[in-house]
Amino acid sequence: MFNIIKSLYYEVMSYFVPEKIEYEITGECKKCGKCCRYMYSVDTYTEREFKIMQFLYPKYKRFYIKGKDEFGNFIFACKLVNEDGTCSDYKHRLRMCRNYPAKKIMFNGILHEGCGYTVHKKEFKDYLK
Repeated sequence: MFNIIKSLYYEVMSYFVPEKIEYEITGECKKCGKCCRYMYSVDTYTEREFKIMQFLYPKYKRFYIKGKDEFGNFIFACKLVNEDGTCSDYKHRLRMCRNYPAKKIMFNGILHEGCGYTVHKKEFKDYLK
């Protein structure tokens, strides 16, 4: 009896599970520096919040607000990127820089034109193949 109720519960709950889509990134860095000159920060909506983030995480003082995009989101850039696109403090770069780009992401990222990386959308049907 318990197994029947459990099965019915899982059947009903399966209708509320959104389709899972993963994105995989392949390729290699061309060392152009575009990603260092044009980046976003999640949950930073005001200049004051950015200053607080820099106060709490002093290593973020290497970034500055470059402007806003067409949607009003802040665009950040790194002060340490050289003209040739390389990092002037490569040995001490942040973890987010060392790990960029993550090989698997949960949202569709848009990469800069000419970037050596490519985003591939992996849907459930791709796993069935």
